[in-house]
Amino acid sequence: MLEFLPETLERYVAASTTPPDALLEELAEETRRCTEMPQMMVGPVEGALLRVLVRLTGARRVLEVGTFTGYSALCMAMALPEDGEIVTCDIDPEATAIARRFWARSPAGSRIRLCLGPALETIASIEGPIDMAFIDADKPAYIDYWEAIVPRLRIGGLVVADNVLWDGRVADDPSTHDEDTAALAAFNEHVRRDPRVEHVMLAVRDGITLAVRVPDGPGAGA
Repeated sequence: MLEFLPETLERYVAASTTPPDALLEELAEETRRCTEMPQMMVGPVEGALLRVLVRLTGARRVLEVGTFTGYSALCMAMALPEDGEIVTCDIDPEATAIARRFWARSPAGSRIRLCLGPALETIASIEGPIDMAFIDADKPAYIDYWEAIVPRLRIGGLVVADNVLWDGRVADDPSTHDEDTAALAAFNEHVRRDPRVEHVMLAVRDGITLAVRVPDGPGAGA
């Protein structure tokens, strides 16, 4: 993965961020040991960012597209109030089995509801408003997820999209893009042109876009 900071600064950033608790560290270690693509898991800094964003937005209803082994869902659930809920979508029963085991060991686990099946079908069944959504799944479907989520997002609600820099490849010559890179570049442009949101792209880990739903109307989001 592309490094945006020298290794010494990466370590400094991690050391200057609220650390994950012992359960999250154990989950991260099991993910690295037992899965073929552990890099799909968000890191501790991104996990801390997601937790802070839940607190900042005062979210009670959170949607996640892409569960994997449940690290990010657990991070966000830890910041939810007792009556809050995160609905997380995935199609992989093996990775999510790890997630279920670890969620069961956390008091926050009761706030997580896993939906196994196509995410677009799950999203279609959810009535708004959603307070916050996190997109971290199959890249060619990012625009579809965005279009399913944004109309269900409350005004002032937040969408977080992961991997928007894709190891920096989104900035390469478009003629060199593979399917995932092209999909993410198209998604980034789609977000840039969407008047329903105000947004910022951050060079955290593999790139994160934060987009806040703004009131509809002339010039909104400009």
